[in-house]
Amino acid sequence: MSENHYAEFSECSMRPQEVLEYVSGPIPVLEEGEVLVRMKAAPINPADINFVQGVYGLKPVLPHSRAGLEGCGVVQESRAAGFREGDEVILLRGVGSWSEYVAVPSVNVMKLPVKVDPAQAAMLKVNPLTALRMLEGFVSLEPGDWLVQNAANSGVGRCIIQLAREMGVKTVNFVRRPDELRDELTALGADLVVGEDDGDVVKNTLARLDGKRPVLASNAVGGESALRLMDMLAPGGSMVTYGAMSRKSIKVPNGFLIFKGIKLEGLWVTQWLKNAPVSEIEAAYEKLARLMADGRLKQAVDTVYPLSDVRKAVEKAQEEFRSGKVVLSMDCA
Repeated sequence: MSENHYAEFSECSMRPQEVLEYVSGPIPVLEEGEVLVRMKAAPINPADINFVQGVYGLKPVLPHSRAGLEGCGVVQESRAAGFREGDEVILLRGVGSWSEYVAVPSVNVMKLPVKVDPAQAAMLKVNPLTALRMLEGFVSLEPGDWLVQNAANSGVGRCIIQLAREMGVKTVNFVRRPDELRDELTALGADLVVGEDDGDVVKNTLARLDGKRPVLASNAVGGESALRLMDMLAPGGSMVTYGAMSRKSIKVPNGFLIFKGIKLEGLWVTQWLKNAPVSEIEAAYEKLARLMADGRLKQAVDTVYPLSDVRKAVEKAQEEFRSGKVVLSMDCA
């Protein structure tokens, strides 16, 4: 163990694959209270792309900023109480997961309570937790309630479908390619898969809900798509926004606020991790990890690349039509 390889960038660019470099340096030296993690896998999320572009809520420190906001690994060395060599962990906070080794304060990692496949464990931090907070953090959902979401084939959207199924909550899932995605999403537990651009989609979809309206809407798109979600909601319902894929603002008709009493809220799981009690964070991840270990929660993987192919991996991750996440593997770097 004498050299570390990692992905870094010296300037931000809207084409991250042009500025990311696969470089080498010394293995980090631990300080008191830190653990050295040998990384096993890390996904490429939209947040990672936005971070390298310089448009994410967390800004890179330039020059020579390391990339990667999520991942899993094994403790190689510990100078922190409660951790020892061989512990399998996920990273909760910080930057630099696209690396063979990272040294992090122990408060920024969490031990996995059960054995989870590395590609799945690497994706535990963001999408599953976002989905869980969406379902548990805003509305008291009961079995038989309806939720409506856009971008239902996204990583978060697929997790929402699976977790809602566990809760007995029904889902309306708006996508742009319903014929192509219907069977796949239905197999995950989706109740309705609807083409977002299909004619009078709100009226036609509500007619299939037996007089009930969704009490919660999950918005990852914004613009006209968010307007459809608000139109679907029951009076007093909530729309929670966690993404803005269309990069278009949400315009709210006055009547939705005055006469329907719709609540508009936002969710950024990074902020929740900063503020939530440790016991609540651990309980959430333990629940999610056990569902993953049991095969009841799974995220689709499109392609696994070695870390040395980070540029190709990032370019692939920006393709519009994929069958799942792009994951970086440090075991085959």
